[in-house]
Amino acid sequence: MSRNEEIDSVFNGLRDLVKEKNKRYGDSALSPVATFATDIRPGYAIRVRLDDKLARIRNSGQMRKNDIADIMGYLALICVSEHWLDFSDLLD
Repeated sequence: MSRNEEIDSVFNGLRDLVKEKNKRYGDSALSPVATFATDIRPGYAIRVRLDDKLARIRNSGQMRKNDIADIMGYLALICVSEHWLDFSDLLD
């Protein structure tokens, strides 16, 4: 498998994982239920989850595959919440 195919595999797998988790959690990252925290913007809620994940990694002293997948997924959801859907402008 070439390096580009490996990169495709990572992002395809991550895409499938994030879509499945988004379905299982009822789109709560991008459309929070807001039962207790009624004034949370979707992008802010994702950032809080990301901070919590990073704190758990720091406190546990080890990083697992699941941690990396969650971080990448949260970052992808932030991009969606900010409507950062095209990255061609970042290519030099």
